[in-house]
Amino acid sequence: MSNGILGKKLGMTGLFANDGDYLPVTVIEAGPCTVTQIKTKANDGYNALQIGFGKKKVKLVNKPLRGHFAKIGDKNFEVLREFRVDNPDEFQLGQEITLDMFDVGERIEVSGTTKGRGFSGVIKRHGFHRGPKTHGSRNYRRPGSIGNSAWPAKVIKGKKMPGQYGNSRKTVKNLEIVDIRSQENIILVKGAIPGPPSGTVEIKKLKLGNR
Repeated sequence: MSNGILGKKLGMTGLFANDGDYLPVTVIEAGPCTVTQIKTKANDGYNALQIGFGKKKVKLVNKPLRGHFAKIGDKNFEVLREFRVDNPDEFQLGQEITLDMFDVGERIEVSGTTKGRGFSGVIKRHGFHRGPKTHGSRNYRRPGSIGNSAWPAKVIKGKKMPGQYGNSRKTVKNLEIVDIRSQENIILVKGAIPGPPSGTVEIKKLKLGNR
């Protein structure tokens, strides 16, 4: 059994639980994914599955990928990812990976790329407080002092400063599966996940140490 699947974030909504509590949930279209390559420890140094998700027009696929996809038929995929497996002999090229690996109530981890917010200041990027707006102060949204002149006479590496915010890979662990709708390839996860709507996400089973 694979330990993960690819999906697309559709957005957020809410559900009422059996006890009447309102649960904010994220709706994810997960799979079906197709096994496009099987990697073994003997040939590649590790055991893994390469799976494809999402349709792509043939004219938008380059020649190397066309040859790669030709091994499994006439399907072309928008996204390719690898997932580690213990026994790659259990899988075949062209095999479909579906939501059957997950159960309602199970805890999972979801990885995605966060929204890119461009160049941002320290208040938006790091949550700094603004300065006073009275008594002639001009230090409204500036970071303030970033170091001393005598010692260490330099800016310490990792100092929180303005810069690129977002557009980075993030993983949220221990999310609960609220509902699975296999016929529609839809999974509902309690809480928020990284990325914008239509963003690609990786859904994985929790490792034993994280449960």
